[in-house]
Amino acid sequence: MNEMQETFIAHLVELRDRLLRAMVALVIVFICLMPWAGEIYDVLAKPMMDTLPEGTHMIATGVVTPFFVPVKVTMMVAFVLALPVVLYQAWAFVAPGLYAHERKLAIPLVAGSTLLFLVGMAFCYFFVFGTVFRFIAEFAPKSIVPAPDIEQYLSFVMSMFIAFGLTFEVPIAVILLVKAGVVTVAKLREIRPYVVVGAFVIAAIITPPDVISQFMLAVPMCLLYELGIMLANMISKPAAEPDYVAPTAVEMDRELDRIEDAEREGK
Repeated sequence: MNEMQETFIAHLVELRDRLLRAMVALVIVFICLMPWAGEIYDVLAKPMMDTLPEGTHMIATGVVTPFFVPVKVTMMVAFVLALPVVLYQAWAFVAPGLYAHERKLAIPLVAGSTLLFLVGMAFCYFFVFGTVFRFIAEFAPKSIVPAPDIEQYLSFVMSMFIAFGLTFEVPIAVILLVKAGVVTVAKLREIRPYVVVGAFVIAAIITPPDVISQFMLAVPMCLLYELGIMLANMISKPAAEPDYVAPTAVEMDRELDRIEDAEREGK
């Protein structure tokens, strides 16, 4: 019992150290980026500003909003930049408890999921935002002068980043389901029509109420599902035939008779 308690306490101490190192890396990057917090927010707001009428600016309705919103954006960017250190600390804590084959699978899955999430955010920023904001600006009545609030804009941007980042994780989810034996590649191909319908339903729920953003989320989700099926089919190897085959009852009786005959002849 004392050994178990000591082991548990040692794991807690190591977990604390790993978390502190990750937090220190995040704080260092954040402090280095703080002098450019305003410019960082301007980069995030560029897709919206490009679609606003000339001379129009975004507004801040709160007293401290012009300070806290850029700080939140800078914290988000700092986390993305410090993500390699955070993931390394998490991996260093978990790796000793994994088997060799689990380590070989975990490293590419963690790296791939991180890269796909960042690619989803980039796709949203460079392609989705400009298209959606342009559509909204063209659809708005001419009698209205749009002046978006920066806090609401940040909330909208964060929700879209998370939605597209998670959408680009579909191949990883498909691979994990196949490797865990939950579903087979053949079953995934069979339910393809239901996945397509589900993708459009999910896109209609989590995106703004316009057809363009819904299509720009649902179509990549379907394509990434197909990519996940292809990758799962490539990495899933057929089960190797067992080297040992249990003998039948007839073969066992024959072998016992042979042993008994051999013993009698020896006597």
